[in-house]
Amino acid sequence: MTAINLKIKLLNDFPAPKYATEDSNGLDLLANIKEPITLKKYQRVLVPVGIKIALPKGFAAFVTPRSGLALKHGISVTNSPGLIDTDYRGEISVILENLNDLSFIIEPGMRVAQLVVLELPK
Repeated sequence: MTAINLKIKLLNDFPAPKYATEDSNGLDLLANIKEPITLKKYQRVLVPVGIKIALPKGFAAFVTPRSGLALKHGISVTNSPGLIDTDYRGEISVILENLNDLSFIIEPGMRVAQLVVLELPK
């Protein structure tokens, strides 16, 4: 496996994503919102996460659901895994979907998804 120096640009003085533990494989992505968002049953919403990244050639990033949100609240990433191409330089956002019969509140700064960076086979 090749080591990677992932370049991350923080937007709006937002905190940097980080790994929850030393052995985590995904960076926790945080909701970069000013006000809570109520996600009603079966609704989808685009949630910005306050970062832009620059991937080197030969790598891709994938946005994946958080298992705790999925199990406890029925919240998932609609296009899971969401692929971020090497040449994409815009702000990363996450399409969250409420698969539950109850509404769910997304709070500012809440961990909403994970970002996994993988080297692509040659």
